[in-house]
Amino acid sequence: MKYHIIINSVTTVDVLQNTWTTEDYIQLLNAFGLEDTGSSNPSELLELLFMAISDFEPNEAAALILDYKLSDHLNENQIEQMSHDMLLDKISEEYADISLHHQLFNINQLLHKAYNGTFPSAKATLIEFEISPNKEVSKEVILKVLDKTLASNNVIKRLFSNQLAGKESFEEAEDIIWDLKTTGPSSYILTTSEYWMSRDEFKDAEFDATAQEFEEDDED
Repeated sequence: MKYHIIINSVTTVDVLQNTWTTEDYIQLLNAFGLEDTGSSNPSELLELLFMAISDFEPNEAAALILDYKLSDHLNENQIEQMSHDMLLDKISEEYADISLHHQLFNINQLLHKAYNGTFPSAKATLIEFEISPNKEVSKEVILKVLDKTLASNNVIKRLFSNQLAGKESFEEAEDIIWDLKTTGPSSYILTTSEYWMSRDEFKDAEFDATAQEFEEDDED
């Protein structure tokens, strides 16, 4: 299907709102040895959490938070290795499964703030755009139409050229785009990692593009 796209803004941010819940803070405080804080105020809990984290060595704190968030996806050895690699700025989005990228970003930024910059700061990209017709708009479709305006060295182009061209299925799109939210009749805001799409990789603010649907071959 052919679409017309207008990109209204591309913004780089280092914090995403509402990524941690009050329950997350309470559970993490328990993991760091602080129980029964008596507070349900998220900002107070966060300050307590920062203090609790600072009592631990950075890699130990990283391991505790990784275990809390990702123990269903990573084994003990992987968590231990990653807790050190995060400090050395060796964590890239290629390090782990794509489905973990969003959570790794949130963990990294929490540690970055808790240790006043000891951990490297990651970045996210917010893209506000309009698209017409507003039909069958999915994360996969958006990546396929944005392919036309992204620079040739963009990592999505390099890693998923067949998927973008409709030659292969593109399940990874669901994890590359962290959030796709409707903001109007034909407008959206997209959230992803700067690793996948950075502000300086966009060439055109308005363009037409075709999203080629993948069709599986029928087998007898």
